[in-house]
Amino acid sequence: MKRKIAFATLVFSLAAVSVSALFMLRRANPTVSPVAEEGLISLIGGLRSVVSEAVWIRAGRLQRECQYVELAQLASLLARLEPHEPEVWSFAAWNLSYNVASMMPDADGKWRWIVAGMRLLRDDGLRLNPGSPQICRDLAFLFEVKFLKNVDSNYAVYTEKWREMASDVMRRDAWEELGMDRAVMAEVEKKYGVRDWTSPFSSSIYWAHTGLARAEGNDRAFLVETIRQCRTILASAEGPVSGRREEGAR
Repeated sequence: MKRKIAFATLVFSLAAVSVSALFMLRRANPTVSPVAEEGLISLIGGLRSVVSEAVWIRAGRLQRECQYVELAQLASLLARLEPHEPEVWSFAAWNLSYNVASMMPDADGKWRWIVAGMRLLRDDGLRLNPGSPQICRDLAFLFEVKFLKNVDSNYAVYTEKWREMASDVMRRDAWEELGMDRAVMAEVEKKYGVRDWTSPFSSSIYWAHTGLARAEGNDRAFLVETIRQCRTILASAEGPVSGRREEGAR
């Protein structure tokens, strides 16, 4: 019994040291190379699941304390510890696009964090979890809710910035930079009548449509409703007032 207790204590001690090292590395240098993180994570080996649990516990405490910047840093480590768990990417992106963004003093600062969440879901989350209904749902929701005038007071700024970004991509025919496939875009145009790809609501429909291929239950119902609402918005020059409200911190 004593040996078992000693072994368990050793395991959790190593886990605590690993978490501290990872967290200190990220806090000391927020732009630290993923290669450096991966090198440290690889040393954890079989303790990865134990370390992940320890990180989740710390993340929960940071969330309760509303320490969103540190939480966002820790969430990115979780994504590397559990890269094939969609909910980890959702958690990390939510903290970037909603919690950290809400702390910024102006619309430009908020927008940078919103885009960071988009890219995390699109460029990393979906790359490691292709076609994940949960990640596609989160992307579709982000493209819908952040651009609704009764949800975010900065919607006009965000819309202008997104249109500039999408117009540049369209001019260069470089849709892959936004993670979009031309064949899927053609499907969306044909099925839902989408024409204006500079509108964020068209992107919302695109990601909802992508997620439908594998979605079931509540995820499927949510994606179908997202498409319905965004089609209605696109059909109106002003856009209707949505019944949705942005959720609080997760």
